[in-house]
Amino acid sequence: MAIKSSLLFLSVSLLVLGCFARRQVSFQNECQIDRLNAREADDKIKSEAGMLEIWNPNHDQFRCAGVTIARKTIERNGLALPEFSNAPQLAFVVQGRGYGGIVVPGCAETFQEGQQQGQQSRGIQDQHQKIRQFREGDVIAIPAGVAHWVYNDGDQPLVLLKLLDTSNFQNQLDQFPRSFFLAGNPKEEHQKLQQYMQQGLHGQEQSPRTTREQCSNVFCGFDARLLAEAFNVDESTARRLQSENDKRGNIVKVKAEDLQVIRPPRIGEEEQEYRHRRSSEYDNGIEETLCTMRLQENIGDPARADIYSPQVGRISTLNSHKLPVLSWIRLSAERGVLYRNGMMVPHWNQNAHSIMYAIRGSARIQIVNNFGQTVFDDRVRKGQVLTVPQNYAVVKRAESEGFEWISFKTNDNAMITPLSGKTSAIRAIPEQVLANAFQISREEARRIKFNVQETTLTTSRSSSERRDDA
Repeated sequence: MAIKSSLLFLSVSLLVLGCFARRQVSFQNECQIDRLNAREADDKIKSEAGMLEIWNPNHDQFRCAGVTIARKTIERNGLALPEFSNAPQLAFVVQGRGYGGIVVPGCAETFQEGQQQGQQSRGIQDQHQKIRQFREGDVIAIPAGVAHWVYNDGDQPLVLLKLLDTSNFQNQLDQFPRSFFLAGNPKEEHQKLQQYMQQGLHGQEQSPRTTREQCSNVFCGFDARLLAEAFNVDESTARRLQSENDKRGNIVKVKAEDLQVIRPPRIGEEEQEYRHRRSSEYDNGIEETLCTMRLQENIGDPARADIYSPQVGRISTLNSHKLPVLSWIRLSAERGVLYRNGMMVPHWNQNAHSIMYAIRGSARIQIVNNFGQTVFDDRVRKGQVLTVPQNYAVVKRAESEGFEWISFKTNDNAMITPLSGKTSAIRAIPEQVLANAFQISREEARRIKFNVQETTLTTSRSSSERRDDA
């Protein structure tokens, strides 16, 4: 009996370790980086009602982190067609508002069209899964293989920044992003992703691919007669599913009156935040099933900051303790704001890569690798993406217009270790150890330990101020 229990424990342990090791094994030797660059989007794909911008996943920093970054801009009354991906995603609402659906297989269609009293029946009433409303500052979690769609019902363009974690254990294909569309004809996007794949596999044997010129959604490869049987419709209707010769792209224009989905009225932001907080107080992981779990959380509200300084700025973090679904997809996020000349103290990410996107303003950023070499020392401005590999030390200092960013992290409970300040690694080391390590006096070691009293955010001081303090 003891032997059987031991074998069972060993099997489970190996399975768990295999899942956790997937990121490391899949991207072995991908993080030999001696130079980083802040990058803007490499390609733009225009649609009828919006645009998709993609960062080439073959750049060294993205191969190291095992991720792909994309930014989707949906114009007013634009509908991003239903799609799913081979990798889990985190989406951040940079601007605007909208609503959409995240289709969880097997869950009930809890939004149902009612029939008013005295109204004659017009056949089957519509019903569908939950409609989710979101706004600027929301982070939305989308597991791998889960279909989703988005509609912009606001009065300005809706901008979504998306990270696809292609090295995640949920992705059983390869390290390249793949989008599977349920509708439309996103031919240009597929061609671009295939181009990235061929670029990444340069020199390796590739099997020939055949594509239909007229359409490129998942229904295109099926015979129309089989589709007609599967949906119990006529063959002509089945062909419409294939969207042949549809030139609108993956974001299409739909008038508001032509998209009357079943959804509750939009509530005020304050009431929405209150409901989120009230519901999270009672979540214990049992009541929150796959079908009813929260998939989004707002980290743009200053009142929800985890770290705040009136003079310097604020930082809000989102991990699996606050949004339990993140423990499933093993991702987290950080939203930061630095005022003019504000600084986030030097630190390193203990257990995750950090992929940072500049939302507004600009900052001077330095990154140092394990050899003590500066791999990045430059200005990062709005619209650029920069990866900070795990354990690489980094410091940010905002310029005159301030700096705002969103970072996606490849661990659901990502942690940082400051190098200076009240909770830093240096603060935790005895004075005499520092004095001998750096060949300095105990007085100098004491100043290094205690001159900065802040924890994470501090102001950038001039040379004369530092001399006065000394």
